[in-house]
Order: sequence, then C-alpha cells, then structure tokens
Amino acid sequence: MRKQEVRPGAEAGQGCGSGSPAGQVKALVDLLAGRSSQGSQTPQAPDRPPLGDGSRTQKCQEALLNWVKGSLELGGPPSRLTSLLLVEGLTDLQLKEHDFTQVETTRGGWHPARTIALDRLFLPLSRVSIPPRISITIGVAGVGKTTLVRNFVYLWARGQVGKDFSLVLPLTFRDLNTHEKLSADRLVHSVFPHTGESGLAAAAPSKVLLILDGLDECKMPLDFSNTVACTDPKKEIQVDHLITNIIRGNLFPEVSVWVTSRPNVAGQIPGGLVDRMTEIRGFNEDEIKACLEEMFPEDHTLSGWVLRQVQADRALYLMCTVPAFCRLAASALAHLSRSKLGPQDAEPWAPRTLCELYSCYFRMALGGDGQEKGKASPRIEQVAHSSRKMVGTLGRLAFHGLVRKKYVFYEQDLKAFGVDLTLVQSALCGCFLQREETLASSTAYCFSHLSLQEYVAAAYYYSASKRAIFDLFTEGGVSWPRLGFLTHFRSAAQRAMQAEDGRLDVFLRFLSGLLSPRVNALLAGSLLAQGEHQGYRAQVAELLQGCLRPNVAVCARAVNILHCLHELQCTELARSVEEAMESGGLAGLTGPQHRAALAYLLQVSDACAQEANLSLCLSRSVLQSLLPQLLYCRSLRLDNNQFQDPVMELLGSVLSGKDCRIQRISLAENQISNKGAKALARSLLVNRSLTALDLRSNSIGPQGAKALADALKINRTLAFLSLQSNEIRDNGARSMAEALATNRTLSVLHLQKNTVGPVGAQLMAETLKQNRSLKELIFSSNSIGDGGAEALAKALRVNQGLENLDLQSNSISDTGVAALMGALCANQALTSLNLRENSISPEGARELARALRSNSTLKNLDLTANLLHDQGAQAIAVAMRENQALTSLHLQWNFIQAGAAKALGQALQLNRSLTSLDLQENAIGDEGASAVASALKTNATLTALYLQAASIGARGAQALGDALAVNGTLEILDLRGNAIGVAGAKALANALKVNSSLRRLNLQENSLGMDGAICVATALSGNHGLQHINLQGNHIGESGARMISEAIKTNAPSCTVEM
Repeated sequence: MRKQEVRPGAEAGQGCGSGSPAGQVKALVDLLAGRSSQGSQTPQAPDRPPLGDGSRTQKCQEALLNWVKGSLELGGPPSRLTSLLLVEGLTDLQLKEHDFTQVETTRGGWHPARTIALDRLFLPLSRVSIPPRISITIGVAGVGKTTLVRNFVYLWARGQVGKDFSLVLPLTFRDLNTHEKLSADRLVHSVFPHTGESGLAAAAPSKVLLILDGLDECKMPLDFSNTVACTDPKKEIQVDHLITNIIRGNLFPEVSVWVTSRPNVAGQIPGGLVDRMTEIRGFNEDEIKACLEEMFPEDHTLSGWVLRQVQADRALYLMCTVPAFCRLAASALAHLSRSKLGPQDAEPWAPRTLCELYSCYFRMALGGDGQEKGKASPRIEQVAHSSRKMVGTLGRLAFHGLVRKKYVFYEQDLKAFGVDLTLVQSALCGCFLQREETLASSTAYCFSHLSLQEYVAAAYYYSASKRAIFDLFTEGGVSWPRLGFLTHFRSAAQRAMQAEDGRLDVFLRFLSGLLSPRVNALLAGSLLAQGEHQGYRAQVAELLQGCLRPNVAVCARAVNILHCLHELQCTELARSVEEAMESGGLAGLTGPQHRAALAYLLQVSDACAQEANLSLCLSRSVLQSLLPQLLYCRSLRLDNNQFQDPVMELLGSVLSGKDCRIQRISLAENQISNKGAKALARSLLVNRSLTALDLRSNSIGPQGAKALADALKINRTLAFLSLQSNEIRDNGARSMAEALATNRTLSVLHLQKNTVGPVGAQLMAETLKQNRSLKELIFSSNSIGDGGAEALAKALRVNQGLENLDLQSNSISDTGVAALMGALCANQALTSLNLRENSISPEGARELARALRSNSTLKNLDLTANLLHDQGAQAIAVAMRENQALTSLHLQWNFIQAGAAKALGQALQLNRSLTSLDLQENAIGDEGASAVASALKTNATLTALYLQAASIGARGAQALGDALAVNGTLEILDLRGNAIGVAGAKALANALKVNSSLRRLNLQENSLGMDGAICVATALSGNHGLQHINLQGNHIGESGARMISEAIKTNAPSCTVEM
C-alpha cells in the first residue's frame, strides 16, 4: 500500500484521450451540474437554473434514501459494521485460497489490528496524513460488504457520516456488467436514471465519493499491466479499462473511490495504488447467539437448540462467524428440528458435515419430508421431479459459472444454459437464487451465497456424471470419452487439485458428501436414489487418498482432500493420526497421507486449537512439509525433536510471514546453536504475532543471546522469553540488559542455569533501575553471589515494576540477604521472592524478619534448603505475627525442630494472611506437630500444610486429627514419609467423618498397614469433600488394596485413591 503522507500527484498516462487534470476536473463539475457539452452522447438534463450546493446535496440524499429504502433495517447498522479493521495489505492466504479455507485456517479469528469507525473511514489517520483516495474494504463471501455499503449510503443521506462529501455515487459491478463499453460521463449519469435528472451534483469534485461494490462480481478481471491509459471522460472504453483508469487516477483524479471485494479478487488492484485497506470482521460468539435469537424471536427453545448444534461441531461453528452462513445454517437446523428428520423420527440428529447441512437446507427448500413408510406418494413424486428439474437446469448454470469464475448471471446467461425463467421465479429456486434489478433495467441473478452455488453445482455434476460420455469440464469442447461416475469424479478431483486459487475445493467437498450414508438418507427419493452411494463410496475414498502424493509441502489442496474424506464419512486416516498424537506415536507416521492428515488436524482439532504438541515426533522433512499449516497454529510445542540450526531457518521463514498467527512457540531441548538463534532473531524483527518463545536447554551461547537481544530492541510483541540452560554467561546477560533498556513489552525473562556471575547480575541490575515493564526475572542456578545480590538490591530500591524475582541456588549468604532485605523495606512492587538453596543462616533470617515486619506487598517467600535452624525460623515466626501480607512461606529442609514449630504455631494463631506453610524435611516431631495442630483449631486462613518427613508419629497425628475435627479451612494436608501407624490413622479417620474442608490427604509411607488403611477408607462414607487420597507404600498388599479401593469407591465415589 502506498504511503498517504507523501502520495504523489495523480498519474496521467498517454493513451486514448487527452486533457489536463484541470480540464477533467472542470468537465466533471460541468457534468455533475448538468452542463455536459453538446458533443457528448450522454443524455442532457432539461434547462433549469443551477441549484445551490445545499439543494444539490439534498436532492442526492433524497434519491439515495429512496434507493436504499426497503433494503435495510433502518435502525442503523449492526455494531459489527460501525467499525472496520485497518489492515496492511493482503496475506497469501487471502490471495490464494477459498473463502471457506480462509475462515477454517484462521479458526474464524482476525489478526489483532487497529479499528477505524465508519464515520472516519475516509478521514486522515493523523494530522500529517491526507484523506485516502483509493480505499478497499475486503471480506469473505457473506460477511456483509453490500450491507455495509448500503448502511453507509443511508447514514450519509441522513447526514451522519461522510459529511465532507457533497455527492456519493454508489455503483455495483452487477450494474457495470450490463455494459460492454462505457465512458466516465455515462458512468456517473447511470447512477440515478429514475430521477430524470443528471444534476445530482457536488460543490467540487474533491467532495465526491464513488462506490464500486463487489469487485469479485466483475465479469472481466482488472488488468493494470495491459490497460491503455485514458484521460478523456467522454471516451467510451471497455468497463474494466474504465475502472482501472479511474483507480489509477487518469480519470477523475480528485474523486475518492471505495471498492469492496472478496479478498482473493482484491489482489487485482496493485498495492501501490491503494491508500487504505479495511476488513469486515465476522460474527463473534455473542453475535452468533444474537443472530439466532433474532431469527427465532418467538421460540427461545428452538434458538437454543440450534445454537447447541452449531457449537457441538467446531467446523460448522467456525463457519457461523460468516453472517450469511450462520443464517443459512440456522434455517436448515430449524427445519430439521421442526420436521424431526433422522432415524426413527426421534430427537433430530444434527448435521456434522457441510454437505449434510446443505442437504437439510435443500430438503427445506423442497418442502417435502422424503419417503413415508417406504411408499412414494404423488406429492413426493412431484417433489422429486421438481428437484431433479431444478438441479438439471439451475445446477448446470451453477457448475459452469463456477468453472468460469462467474457468480452473477443475466437473462442471456439463463437462456444460454437452458434455464426456464418461470422456474427461476418459483419458490423452490427462490431459496437458492436472488433476483435484482440493475440500473440498466435488466435483471441480475446470483446465488444467495457462494456456497449454495457450489452445492447446486455439485448436485448437478453428481447427477450428470452418471450418464455423461464426455468431460463435463470441457463444455462445448472436445475431450476423450469418459464413461462412468468414478471416471468423472477422478476428473473433478484432478481439476480441484490443480486449481491454485482453491475455487473448486468446496465443490469437491459437496460432491464427496453426496456419497455419504446420512446425505443419501436425507435426499433419497428427492434427489438421490436410496442406497446408490454404496457402490461408489469405498472406491471414491481410495481415489481421494491416492491424490495425496509426496510433495515438498502439504498444500491447502491436500488438506481439502481430508475435508472431502470427512464429508464422505471415511475418517479412518485422520482418526489414526489423531490417536497417534494422543499416544505419542506420531513419529512412526511419516507418509504423505499421514502428513496431510496431520496438517488437517492442526486446522480442525479441538486439542490443537489450544496447543499443537508436536514434541518428540517431527523430523526436518516432516516439519518442512507442514510449514504452510504451522503458520496458523496459535501455540506450537516442538520440544525434543533434535532440531538443529537449518530447521530454525525454516521456522524463521514461517515466523516472518505476513500470515503468521503463531502466538507461542516452544523449542526446548533441541540442538539449536547461535546460528539457529540468529535465524529466529531475524524473524523477530518483522514478526507481529509471537508473544512467547521458549528456548530452554539449547546451546545458543552469548552470540545467540546477543542476536535475540538486538531483535528485542525492535520487536514490540514478545512478552515471554526463556533462555534457560543456554550457556549465555555474563556476555549474554549483558546483551539482554542492553535490550531491556529500550524494550517495553518483554515482561517475563528466564535466565536460569546460564553460568551468569556477579558481573552479569550487576549489568541486569543497572537496567532494572530504568526498566518498568519486566515483571518476572528468573535468575536461579547461576553464580551471582553476594555481589550480584547487592547490585539487584540497589535496583529494587528504585524499580517498582518487577513482581517476581527468583535467585535460587546463587551462593548468596547473609551479606547478600541483608542487602536484599534492606531494599524490600522500600520496595512496594515485589510479590514473590525465591531464595531457596542459598546459604542463609539465623543472622540472615533476622534480616528477613525485620523486612517482613515493614513490607506489605510480598506474598510468596521461599527459603527452602538454607541454614535457618530453630533460631532463624523463630525470628521469622515472630515477624509473622505482625505481617499481614505473606500468603505462602516455604521453610522446607532448614534444620527446624520443635522450638521453631511452636513459635510458628503461636504466629498462626494471630496471622490472618498465610494460606500455605511448608515445613517438610524438618524434624519437628510430635511436639512440633501438636503445636501447629493447636493453632489450626483457631486459624481460619491456612489452606495447605506440608509436613512430609517431619518425624511425626501417632501422637502428632492424633493432635492433627483433633484439629481437623474443628478446622473448616484446611484443604491440603501432606503427611507422607512419617510414622503415624494404625493409631494415627484411626485418629485421622475419626476426623474425616466430620471434616468437610479437606480436599487432598497424603498418607504415603506411614506404616498404616491393612488396619489403618481400612479405617481411613471406611471413614470416607461420611465425608463428601475429599477428592484425592494417597495410601501408597503402606504395606497393604494386593488383596488389601483391592478391598480398600472398593470401599472407597462405595463410600466416596468422587474421591480418587492412589494405592
């Protein structure tokens, strides 16, 4: 697209006409004012005094209000059409693929994009830009382009939008198709022939908007490379040449032009001529529901049933984001519900394929319910005759129109294909064909939706191919004799595979679907013969699979073959690949058929919609063949595939594509070095979709880190980056720090296990003094020591953005902790601090305690595996009496004994914030357990207590049981690795009979024996809250395990047990 801020003057090529731009402007003013020269062949307006600007605009508005009257619900446009998406040109998918494929591949979603309000559609985007001259609005068939135009015209006529325009001239290509040649003068005069005036004028040509609706319906493609320039507005030239000259600016250079089109046809207009491109989005979830409620306002039960049916099938639901499809599907499903179609006329079965849905619609159009009790009534015979007649005539028109890319038909077209005009006017055809009067007083016909043309064309081809002796695709031409349905089906499949624009994809799906058992049951007696599909179905399935030949890449045509097999209800291939994905056996399926099936599943599978997990299964060749489909996966997991740097070049090309929709990608545990990282970095310079990149456990080194860091200085979408275990060292940390100095989007950075020392930490700390966007920094398992901790502490005094800091296993002693705790007294942003596996002694614990008394924001503190001992833990316990912010405290493996446990118990009686306490691997014994249990009788906030391997015996378990009998908040209790024995088990069992809050109980390896386990199992009969219990390692034996398992299933069926 060209830049409007520096847009050059209009082109004025040499060619058919002459005249300066100023002369053209004057000619247009004269024309619009009704003062065309006598030499023109254009009809002249009667002599009358010229109207003032206001009167001319008013006349135009009145005429346009009459034009749109009856074609709109005049309550204003739906909210979906009050703003459009601003897009930067067309993607490869839009240029090359069928509309259905575009919706399916993108899963009905749209690229995140700026929006522009309808009333600002033709205004500058900024103070330094100018209004667009050429605007294009794209949208798939049925999304509402014509509705948008009519709403805009209506609102303009009422003075609500486009107030800068004195004149709006709406034209459709259906109107323009009726002319072979046309001059620019006649083009303007043809807009309102019924008014009897030629003077619907604007004050100046700069205030004129010319609307050209439906470029995809133009009978001749626009050819900008071979069109001769014309600058004479009175010169009659071919219509397609006229349009190209107007768009180029050779004619009417000051007139604003608005073109609407389907995406694949909009590519005919060179991007350099387009000033603004917008896109109409389809329905969202709420709008689908609202549409159905609007269609069935008096029957909420029906609208609810229809909504459930479309939601039950992901593919159909995605297509319902297209408004026209949504209404068509709803009409068919409503008919299905009312007529009780389906086996034994019970609850109506819902269609699960496109062909089934459209066959329901066809059945609705016929108005008959098919065979009744195995006998054909006269009425059914009449229905069958009319349906076959309609398919034979209208279907022939639809099929050959599809082959020739013709979607609008006129009376001469109908006559050429033998379509009886009386048949077209029947109610049956009215369900498929729309009739519209053009400005040239002729009638245009088109199918209500492109997919209806494709369905009727497939029905015609299905019927005709059983008796045709020549190739149906070569109408009027010469071909080798082709006999039999299978021969013609093979021809259709080959044509569809060869059509690069995918225009025969959905036609082939419908043709395949007509052979499915359910479609045959629906249409038997009306369009199809009962059971006739059985002779062809298996052979057609084999023929379709034979189309999947080895190629470098799995193209959209190959994926469409899988859609055809789905329509045919031959889903064995796709199901086998899906099962292999679930079981982890995908690595053995590498044939072309399996690759195509995998590409198909990436597009339609519910599991792949959230995350496509292709770990441990892809080779380079398979990945390369799937690249076109990977573009549209939202989340990709490609871990453990032994990918090396050349594969990163391939993935980089995917991430660099304009079509790329990948938001998250994980490449953990591959063999990526700095070269691969550089390839990914280059893609980040242009990628606008990726938000998370996981490169854990590779070998990108400092150079790879630098390349990624340089990309982060420009990239504005990546929010998560993991470089864990990549040997980036201090130099890599330096590069990342430099990137964070300017980057404002990265919020999570994982740098653990990278041999980063104090220097790297100091560099990162300096950046954190400026950076406010980073929320999580994982620096664990490095060697930053006290020097690095002190540097980070200085940063935390200033930084108010970082929320999670992980410094696990970094050789930090009391000196570093003292610095960090000093910063914590001032910091009001940090909510999580991990200091586990360092060297914090009781002295450092006292510094921690001092900080906890004053800090009011830290919620999670992990001090696991330090050297706190009782003195340090007691100091922290005393601080917890005052602290009311901390919610999670980990003190596992800190040489804590009963004294500290007592202090913590006392703290729990006063503290009202702590929800999780971890005292695992500390020898607190029964005395310590009893102290904590005593606190649980009054504490109402703790929900998780971890006491694994805490030297607790029966007495401690009894104390905990007494506490559980009255406590109403604890949900998790972990007692594994103790020795509570049978007595302790009985005490806990008694508590379980009355406790209603506990959800998970771990009694693994507690010497319960058979008796203790049975006590616990039988106690569950009165407990309806416990969801999981672990009784492993208690010497129960196989027979005892079965008995206990049965007892738990009987007493607590919702509780899962590990034995």
